[in-house]
Amino acid sequence: QVQLVDAGGGMVQAGGSLRLSCAASGRTFSTYIMGWFRQAPGKEREFVAAIMRSGVTTVYADSVKGRFTISRDNAKNVGYLQMNSLKPEDTGVYYCAATSSGVVVSRTSSYDYWGQGTQVTVSS
Repeated sequence: QVQLVDAGGGMVQAGGSLRLSCAASGRTFSTYIMGWFRQAPGKEREFVAAIMRSGVTTVYADSVKGRFTISRDNAKNVGYLQMNSLKPEDTGVYYCAATSSGVVVSRTSSYDYWGQGTQVTVSS
């Protein structure tokens, strides 16, 4: 098993930046695909980005391409989501997740482990 702890959320004005982190403990972090999802009030949890085990291959939702960057440091068992040019519609609770299989990385059902979530609020 792996335990995930999200951090780094906060309140920022539109156009600002935040960096989220996801600290993993338990089994070797490098054996998991890592993803980030978000959930706005009254909406379903949606895919944001994913990064493969080696950290070379990444996948992004169209809504965040060019603004967000997902990365990971397997030596430190930490994943990151750098968010730039934030918009009010980026507001929500952000969750990191991990999967050992992840056939479809954009689906919540592909992930076995989840962080507790961190709130991101972007004001206009």
